[in-house]
Amino acid sequence: MTGWIWWMLAGLASFVGGIVALANPLAATLTAELMVGYLFIAVGVLMLLSILSDGSWGSRLMSLLLGVVVLAVGISLVAHPMRGVVSLTVLVAALMLIIGGVRIVLGFAAPSGGMRAVLIVAGLISLGLGIMIFANFPWSATVVLGVLLAVELISNGISLLVVAFAVRAQRDAEVS
Repeated sequence: MTGWIWWMLAGLASFVGGIVALANPLAATLTAELMVGYLFIAVGVLMLLSILSDGSWGSRLMSLLLGVVVLAVGISLVAHPMRGVVSLTVLVAALMLIIGGVRIVLGFAAPSGGMRAVLIVAGLISLGLGIMIFANFPWSATVVLGVLLAVELISNGISLLVVAFAVRAQRDAEVS
């Protein structure tokens, strides 16, 4: 097997995973929440281990405090997945509102032209999504993270397939 096939297999796996996640967004939401929880645990442990190599007491104290907080958040997310889903959904919705507002402000500050319109439209979409999540809260918490994960997996799968075919075309061009 050549290199491009590995890219294609990764792309197909990601794409199919996205379709599966889209078919069962609640399971995908819980999976995404648990992944975030375990990631926080890993980062918290690494931050605590970094205390051993930090030079000054100030940086050791900061690593200790942040490591304990990050580890505690991770343990809480893993121990109480449904509360974690609700918390992460609120965070995602709030970030969408903030990012949407920033994009709109940047759009109006940008010189007139295509960039202005793109920023304003993207900002309005982010605002709309944030409002939709909050308007349907707490029911939206059961699917929002899963749908976002599904869209990311599908998008990633498509981009990996494009890379696979580009690598194959480049290889074929070099052989010819």
